[in-house]
Amino acid sequence: MKIIENKKFPLERDLYAAENVLLKNCVFDGVEDGESALKEAKNVRLEGCFMNLRYPLWHDDGVQLYDVTMTDKCRAALWYTNNVCIEKSNLLGIKALRECSKITISGSTIVSPEFGWKSGNISIADSSIESEYLFLMAWDIKLDRVNFKGKYSFQYVENMTIENSVLDTKDAFWHTKNVTVKNSVIKGEYLAWYSENLTLINCKIIGTQPLCYCKGLKLIDCEMQNCDFSFEYSEVNATIRGNILSVKNPKSGAITADSITEVIYTDDSKYSCNCQVLQKGAA
Repeated sequence: MKIIENKKFPLERDLYAAENVLLKNCVFDGVEDGESALKEAKNVRLEGCFMNLRYPLWHDDGVQLYDVTMTDKCRAALWYTNNVCIEKSNLLGIKALRECSKITISGSTIVSPEFGWKSGNISIADSSIESEYLFLMAWDIKLDRVNFKGKYSFQYVENMTIENSVLDTKDAFWHTKNVTVKNSVIKGEYLAWYSENLTLINCKIIGTQPLCYCKGLKLIDCEMQNCDFSFEYSEVNATIRGNILSVKNPKSGAITADSITEVIYTDDSKYSCNCQVLQKGAA
């Protein structure tokens, strides 16, 4: 690899089509306001670099980032890029990752609205993420030990596993398919409406009107807190520790909880609701 150290790159396409390059302690910044510094690059590694310009890593293949900071001015940092490894870095610009594949991220901080759209084969561990729309229409995702804060996360995602994580969100998992969440906390309103084949194992679920209009929904040894009007028109099989505030018009399956404050069946139900709802120890 060619090694470039302690250089400043302020111009547009400063390192266009670079190949087999190691950049150490370099700065991508300047009054020239250059963009697309590493467009169409292959096999590049950045260590200890500072990036403050737009669109630096587009149409690349084989990118490694270690101890790299991308500021909020470094917008749309990685687009149409494959085979990426990011470690101990900060991604702070909007739309930091889009239409990318084969992405591994660890020990990093991500603050990026619209992160990870239309991207696949992504693994993130030991990291924090703040994003208003996370992983829209993405696929094949693994999250482990991730702290997430945002709003409309994981919409239209397919094939995802989440473990040992804390998700502080809203309207999460809408229209998802084939998602499993284990040993995690999920906090938000209107969770997982219209999802298909969502499985929650040993999770704590917090918030109003969760898990409605679902198909193939499973909850195994989960806890629900402040959950009212739950499971409306859902096909569900659930075992719940503790109390559910209310269950409303569950479509089919079985729900078993330590206690349920209220079970609601409305006369205007558009489905025949044949779900078995039981409290543990009840006759």
